[in-house]
Amino acid sequence: MGLSKGRLKAWFNKKITDPLLQILRRGTEPKQLAFSAALGITLGVFPICGVPVLLCGVAFAVLGSSCHAPTVMLANIIATPAELALVVPFLRLGEKVTGGPHFPLTSDALRKVFTGQASQEVFFSIGNALLGWLVATPFFFISLYVVLLPCFKILVRKFGAASSTPKLPTSMETELNPKPRDA
Repeated sequence: MGLSKGRLKAWFNKKITDPLLQILRRGTEPKQLAFSAALGITLGVFPICGVPVLLCGVAFAVLGSSCHAPTVMLANIIATPAELALVVPFLRLGEKVTGGPHFPLTSDALRKVFTGQASQEVFFSIGNALLGWLVATPFFFISLYVVLLPCFKILVRKFGAASSTPKLPTSMETELNPKPRDA
């Protein structure tokens, strides 16, 4: 048990903590980091597995330098468990919005999707899940941004590039870097 706990910690440090620290040390603004993380998580919970990565690529192409690509992708990876957990709530929200019938979640329905024998009812349920995600997205994104902005302000202050190199006093700076003399 201790060995697997150590491996999990090593994996978490390698895949989550170390990349986050690298991002923070590069001097990116907290607003851009909060925007990018909120975008990555919001796109990361898209209810069809595999599609969030493509959505992130489209976001990079459209937003360009407005978003920080490594932060978006890291947030997308972190959001994967939430993606799987939110498929059913998005489905139910879509059913409420459309007033459609309640789709029964059975192993038979899932098997039919995987074998390619899905009925029209299954495709409507996928559409309802997409609609539920689309309705929830603005609220989800704004809430994440509001929560993440102060977090990134603190993290950048604590781990940012400015804190990793001590600031020299002004008198020492002039001694180390004298102004060139005109001859």
